[in-house]
Amino acid sequence: MALADLRSHFRPTALLAYPVVLSQLGHVLVNVVDSVAVGHTGTVPLAAVSLGVSVVTVLMVLGLGISMGITPLVAAADGQRDVPQISRLLTGGVVLCTVTGVVLAGLGWALTPLLPYLHQPPAVVALAAPWIRVMLLSLIPLMVFQGFRQFAEGLGLTRQAMQLSILANVVNGVLCYALVFGKLGAPAMGMMGAAVATVLARTLMAGLMAAYVLRARRLQPYRDVIQSWALDRDTQGRLLGLGLPIGAQMVFEVGAFSVSAIMAGWLGATIQAAHQIAINVASVTYMAASGIATAATIRVGNLRGLGQALEARRAGFAAYLLTLAFMGSMGLLLVALRHFIPTLYNSDPAVVNQAASLLLIAALFQISDGIQVVGLGALRGLEDVKIPSVVALLSYWVVALPLSYLLGFVLHWGAPGVWTGLLAGLSLVAGVLLWRFQRETQDAGIAGPAVNESATLRR
Repeated sequence: MALADLRSHFRPTALLAYPVVLSQLGHVLVNVVDSVAVGHTGTVPLAAVSLGVSVVTVLMVLGLGISMGITPLVAAADGQRDVPQISRLLTGGVVLCTVTGVVLAGLGWALTPLLPYLHQPPAVVALAAPWIRVMLLSLIPLMVFQGFRQFAEGLGLTRQAMQLSILANVVNGVLCYALVFGKLGAPAMGMMGAAVATVLARTLMAGLMAAYVLRARRLQPYRDVIQSWALDRDTQGRLLGLGLPIGAQMVFEVGAFSVSAIMAGWLGATIQAAHQIAINVASVTYMAASGIATAATIRVGNLRGLGQALEARRAGFAAYLLTLAFMGSMGLLLVALRHFIPTLYNSDPAVVNQAASLLLIAALFQISDGIQVVGLGALRGLEDVKIPSVVALLSYWVVALPLSYLLGFVLHWGAPGVWTGLLAGLSLVAGVLLWRFQRETQDAGIAGPAVNESATLRR
């Protein structure tokens, strides 16, 4: 597809993406702030946060994935101007997300006693367990926020969630500073202060996002036709049918990185702390790319709902090129700053040097990471979610993790070997998903926009 065909899509995709990028960064910046604050209290607490994040994040991304089923359905219904359907997706999505948050928090509490069986350093486990329990409580307000946020973003209203995410991160940062170090008249709670700060910040974020959706004048037409907030089997079925595969795909990916954190723990607290720094930094660029992926979901889904199959294809490829440019730049930045960035987290020379070597590998997989996440976003706009989940399962759990173990422990490459295996898995997913989007939309590219979308955009 010629570059000239995509130019008209760059600006609207970028304008839609940048608020989502900042909003998505809000999720991961919570962990960044927590890690930076805790890292300055010692290597073992930072390693404990690494273990805690690896556990909590798996449950969090399952919830985020389930909530992401709301956006393409709302975007498609908006393209069809189906107000009653949009209203049902609002109530159904919020109820589903709230229930999901409660279930995930309860599941996490039930699984926390199993931490000693992960064969991590005992001192790390002792600090991680109470931190995890508090962080799990934050999943409930986070999922309430997601229910309202994904609805609004499906209508193209992305700035509100961005603004609230920025506000919540400022609040989290101030509370972290106060509660971790005992500043501003607050008690010095150490790493537990970071967890408490996150719960409070996410509760504020959820309340304000709910208030916006339930009071904004522009959303009044959708509220006027709400019949009930009770569970609707058909709506819940559609949301789960799309959201569960997305959640599964995200769990397969993030779960693989969580297992890599556990592998790093087998190598000692120093390596685990270095791993936390590197994965924390890589997650920032990933979440930025996932914002572009969300924009791809919205635009592809909306154009598909309008029956403009060729334009949906072009919007997807425009998102690919934007992501390629962004992640390529981030890769170069990580190479240049790989020795400086770790010093922001920890002053231990052994931790800093190990983290620098891992950031070099992280720089290499920036492009693969970006291409795979935008591929997932574009395919979600086509409501194509099941096959990508299978691709993620095979790539991460059949290829990446076994290769990580082989390189890291059998061939004794250590942490760089573990990360090289992850690089291989990301690259495989990226290539397969790019091929699938090309194949699923190729008829649209041949026939043009007049072709009926249901015939050309196969699922």
